[in-house]
Amino acid sequence: MSFTMTSTVRKVSEHFEPEAALSPQEQRALRGHLEQIDYAAFAANREVLAKMVGYADLERFQRLAVATAHARGRWVAHALAVSQKSEQSPEDITKLTALRCAFQEFTESYDALRRLVERGYIPLRGPK
Repeated sequence: MSFTMTSTVRKVSEHFEPEAALSPQEQRALRGHLEQIDYAAFAANREVLAKMVGYADLERFQRLAVATAHARGRWVAHALAVSQKSEQSPEDITKLTALRCAFQEFTESYDALRRLVERGYIPLRGPK
C-alpha cells in the first residue's frame, strides 16, 4: 500500500499489488487473507466508533461546520490584527499558531466524521 502526504491529507492507494514471485494461487490466497484483515479492521472501527461517536446527522455536521468557520474566522481576524502592528510579539505568533491549529483540528474532525459515514462505521440519520 502506498500513500502520499500533502499538507494535511494522507492519500492512500488501496490497490493490491502482488509480488511477482507469487504464483496465481498464492496471490489469490493472499488477497483472501487481506480481505479478512480489512473486514476485521472494518468491524473493529464500526464497533468502537459506534460506541464513541454514535451517529451522524445534519445537525451534528452543521454544528461542526459552524465551529470550524468560527475557528477560521478567529485565526484570520487575529492574523489581520497582528499584521497591523509594526512588530509582532512572540505571544502574537503563539496565539496565531494556536488559532491555526484549532482551525486545522476542526477541519480534520469534520473530514473524519464524513469518512466515518462514507465507510459505514457510523449510521447517518435522516431528518427527524
